[in-house]
Amino acid sequence: MPTTRPRPRSVLLMILLAVLFILVPFLTWYLTWFGRPLTDRQIERYLNDEERPRHIQHALSQIADRILRGDPSVRRWYPKIASLAEHPRPEIRLMAAWVMGQENRFEDFHRALKRLLNDPIPMVRRNAALGLVRFGDESGRSEIQRMLRAEPIRAPEDGAVTVSVSLGDDVRTETLLAQIHRADGRKRDVRAPWPGRVERLLVASGTRVRAGEVILSLAPESQQVYEALRALYFIGREEDLPEIERYARAGSEWPEAVREQARRTASAIRQRRSPSRP
Repeated sequence: MPTTRPRPRSVLLMILLAVLFILVPFLTWYLTWFGRPLTDRQIERYLNDEERPRHIQHALSQIADRILRGDPSVRRWYPKIASLAEHPRPEIRLMAAWVMGQENRFEDFHRALKRLLNDPIPMVRRNAALGLVRFGDESGRSEIQRMLRAEPIRAPEDGAVTVSVSLGDDVRTETLLAQIHRADGRKRDVRAPWPGRVERLLVASGTRVRAGEVILSLAPESQQVYEALRALYFIGREEDLPEIERYARAGSEWPEAVREQARRTASAIRQRRSPSRP
């Protein structure tokens, strides 16, 4: 029985589909990847693109890279970056705080970061606090201290709770932790305010809770702890030592980089407490 050969048109169609299966994901990744280099003209356009917030983030990421490389040409955008500290979208304020923390010679950045310490979004406040350390400013110290501790997640209002996570789960910012079912039938989401790990679950699904009642305890993730320890290396005080030394003594549940940074930070604080005498 003769073998039926595929028609040329069918072969071309299969090749085209195969190329699309490869090309479309690549283009999606490439066009949204913040590491993709931008020209100065593109940065200017992206910084002002209110229709596409990721364009603003992409431009900010590229400017931060150029700041770290010592490129003075990016100073033309510093006033615009400082103004983004007032942007209505929290993800823009978050990235603006991070960029401003890379440049401690522009006083407008210093003032903008201090304002962001009062931001309603915890991750924005944390980025601002870390950035202020570059200015020798300790005013974000209490926010940095909180980055080392498990924090309670509270019910925003009365209702029956449905818990969406399990003990020990790793979560990202905005991960759904629970839902509150109100008496009027509406639901209120409770989402993770920062990346971390579910350390304790204090209520079970179906339990009725009151506004302000603790639902669970969220421990910090390792990168947040590491950055906080790096900051406290410069601004930490003696009263911070018990929390820092807890990480220095920790086991393999924490990365060695975190434990080593904790040891270095504790040592630096002790040296400041007991300066060597001539």
